[in-house]
Amino acid sequence: MSSDELHRPLYVADLLVNALNQDPDRPMLQLLNGPMLTVGQVRDETSQVVQALKSLGVDRGTRVAVLSANRPEVLHVTHAVQILAAIYVPMHPLSGLADHLHVITDADVDVLIFDADRFAARAEELAKGSSRVRLMAFGKSPLAEDICELAKSFAPAKLVAPKVGPSDVMRLGYSGGTTGKPKSLASIQRVGFVSFAIMMAEWEWPIPPRVLSCAPLSHAGGAMFLPTLLKSGTMLVLPSFDAVAVMQAIQEHRINCMLVVPTMIYALLDHPRFGEFDLSSLETVFYGASAISPVRLKEAIERIGPVFFQFYGQAEAPMSITVLRKAEHDINDLRRLASCGRPTPWVHVELHDSEDRPVPDGEPGEICVRGPLVMDGYRDSPELTAEALRGGWLHTGDVAVCDPGGFLRIVDRTKDMIVSGGFNIYPRAIEDILGEHPAVSQTAVIGVAHPKWGEAVKAVIVLRPGHA
Repeated sequence: MSSDELHRPLYVADLLVNALNQDPDRPMLQLLNGPMLTVGQVRDETSQVVQALKSLGVDRGTRVAVLSANRPEVLHVTHAVQILAAIYVPMHPLSGLADHLHVITDADVDVLIFDADRFAARAEELAKGSSRVRLMAFGKSPLAEDICELAKSFAPAKLVAPKVGPSDVMRLGYSGGTTGKPKSLASIQRVGFVSFAIMMAEWEWPIPPRVLSCAPLSHAGGAMFLPTLLKSGTMLVLPSFDAVAVMQAIQEHRINCMLVVPTMIYALLDHPRFGEFDLSSLETVFYGASAISPVRLKEAIERIGPVFFQFYGQAEAPMSITVLRKAEHDINDLRRLASCGRPTPWVHVELHDSEDRPVPDGEPGEICVRGPLVMDGYRDSPELTAEALRGGWLHTGDVAVCDPGGFLRIVDRTKDMIVSGGFNIYPRAIEDILGEHPAVSQTAVIGVAHPKWGEAVKAVIVLRPGHA
């Protein structure tokens, strides 16, 4: 045995296979109103999907996209893709045709697996727009063979993790940004492992976690599976987010953990049936992906409890550049509730000015990051890569202020800043002030052309139910 093999690092697929080969009788994964799958059953079904994909020619480097509502088979496919050292291409179920078609063609997707009940029409449109993509379906469809039925034709076999290196591509993701078409970036094995390790080390997990999955499993929702598996937890899957269904599931299944985005929190708080459900089992609600109104966050803590844990990252440095822990949510300090937390010990973070110099504490600067969590670059875009990674730092595009204690408070995106009469105006600051009005549920502040000032400030407001 060579020393390279003796000391070969483990990556996400290694951990997944090792964990699925233990405790086969332990309950693990359930679709709402469906059977509870044990770890052994998840392992066997994953093995069958691995063999089904291999029979279709999927191998190292093959690009496999998934377009589906939440269902356990989404996890089986994404895990099988990892085990085959193929490349996973996520497609958000809420995106439009133009975005989906851009991903299919730009990523050179070889196989698209779609939900026959919900996305057959979209799959047909995408197939017309790409001559190379092969369709497979979750369920019966006149457009394609059923991947679930194909998988059942194979006997479960031993799962074997692939031999991969730190720079091998595991996923082709797209960073939306604020302008233009989404930027393609290749997520590599090193980044995937570090992101997972930070989740395990820094996130505050109940023991054991009873996870409700209502965020898309094709995206951040799927990242909850492996930590839940390793922490001997269970995962209940909802097909999609629905406020009543979420609250019912929490009450009936004594859910103690879930991952959401801020708009989901608002939907729960604003629902007229909120008070009907017992949510007291919740211990940790992970939230991120967009800024949250500090006023609404305070309301959530007061009505649900001190259970909220924020993570901040982006596709270029996923999930956890900073975290705001549960105990750090001070409801008496709206500035603290506007914070995205402090940098994790796994990355180096500085705030830089427009000339890439560190700014003093209390002054706004762009969040810049370096470390093993950071991407290698955008795919086939050397100019964009050079701009994003100039000076040996990832430039996130988010402008923040470092408050006392080292807490970063994002004031806006660099591209969203409004320049009016020569003054720099950050929309986030205005949004937070508007959010303090009791009639306001959500706000968005934008700049519009003005003949005298160059730009003027305009606010778009969503009122709370019962207000006009």
